[in-house]
Amino acid sequence: MATADQSLFSGVPPQAVHLAFEAELAAFIDRHDVELLQIDNSLRLVTDAARQSVLAGGKRLRPTFAYWGWRCLLPSGAPGEPLLIRAAASLELLHACALVHDDVVDGSDTRRGQPAAHRQFAAGHRNAGWPGDADSFGAAGAILLGDLLLSWSEEMFAAAIRGLPEAPAVAATAQFDLMRTEVVAGQFLDVIAQARGDFDVAEARRVIEFKTSRYTVQRPLSLGAAAAGAGPELLTELARFGRALGEAFQLRDDLLGVFGDPALTGKPAGDDLREGKRTVLLALATHAADHSQRAVLQDGTGNPSLDAAGLDRLREVLVDTGARAEVERLIVESAESATEILRNADIRPDAAQALQELISAAAHRST
Repeated sequence: MATADQSLFSGVPPQAVHLAFEAELAAFIDRHDVELLQIDNSLRLVTDAARQSVLAGGKRLRPTFAYWGWRCLLPSGAPGEPLLIRAAASLELLHACALVHDDVVDGSDTRRGQPAAHRQFAAGHRNAGWPGDADSFGAAGAILLGDLLLSWSEEMFAAAIRGLPEAPAVAATAQFDLMRTEVVAGQFLDVIAQARGDFDVAEARRVIEFKTSRYTVQRPLSLGAAAAGAGPELLTELARFGRALGEAFQLRDDLLGVFGDPALTGKPAGDDLREGKRTVLLALATHAADHSQRAVLQDGTGNPSLDAAGLDRLREVLVDTGARAEVERLIVESAESATEILRNADIRPDAAQALQELISAAAHRST
């Protein structure tokens, strides 16, 4: 059954292309299920978790940007498009890896409304009545699942991209390589910020650049454009566009993590605060808070036992300090910047229209 998460961006590429992403991913996982189960039937724990992580929801945002990067230069149905779609779909395997590992790092209980992978593995351990610590087993299983998904993404991407002409294939591979490096850098900057405790708005925005902007928008878009033969000037413009839109997307995500409807987001509201996420929202509130407000922020942020009343007090501070309103302003500013860059970019009109729709969807979404 399609969820709001799945359908959010499905109307931007032609529906057939969105379905093609799903078909490529399902076929790839089906083939590898067989390989793993031939090794040992107990690996069904891994195959089931991989299928859940990849196929049970997701916006398909990164493949969508890769597709429209390609379409910035080439019309629908151009030679090589099926290979590009397959290479783009591989980005979902990379994303699934990042989410599985991120949930272990953050100790998150849920993902897309279902138990996170490490919680599923732990539950399987308990249900089987095995000796030993179920949570340790769950963490180990999730780390290995993420490693497997990363390996699969590289395999799927390489098999598809080498079918394109050599020069654009090499250029697209360079974007894929940077994407993997930068997302790890962004994640680690995030971990460092949480460990240190002291951070400011500039640092939080830098984390966004590497953890979200480059990984979610810039590199996928540039990957698709490079595969289509884009030159340095266009890649520079798309990078500027990706940075602006990626920031709008993450800032909206930060607001939804605190003020969003769990029925739509698939995660309990306030989890980012309980985990102590060092967001722009929190940095702005901390900077503007008075003594009593700062005490509320210090007591509640990073407290895994934060209850509903404590969450309400934190939300009140985030509103009263003006932090929520300022984040909304920054979202509008970033979206307008992306729109201006797009208006001046030398790309096909149909791609410009689709990317404009993506600006609206990313900046003003509710999931």
